[in-house]
Amino acid sequence: MRIQVRRTGGFAGIERNAEVDTDERSDAQEWRSLAEKVLTAGESAREPVVPDGFSYEITVDGRTIRAADPRLTEDQRELISRVLKEGA
Repeated sequence: MRIQVRRTGGFAGIERNAEVDTDERSDAQEWRSLAEKVLTAGESAREPVVPDGFSYEITVDGRTIRAADPRLTEDQRELISRVLKEGA
């Protein structure tokens, strides 16, 4: 499973991208479960956008959803954090 996160916005407006391929990971099932929860929940409300807040595109095996602070679900927040921390 390939999970990609694209973060835009924020005070400086710097875009950040990261990707994790879970296929060879020992914790692949944990990643898959979390990604499926995020996809099932779908997109969070994008309006109104918080000034200087972050917006995200989360893509799992070609399926993309969009979310934005402060309306992230706990699952979205966890997946985004993990991908941005561990991804390339």
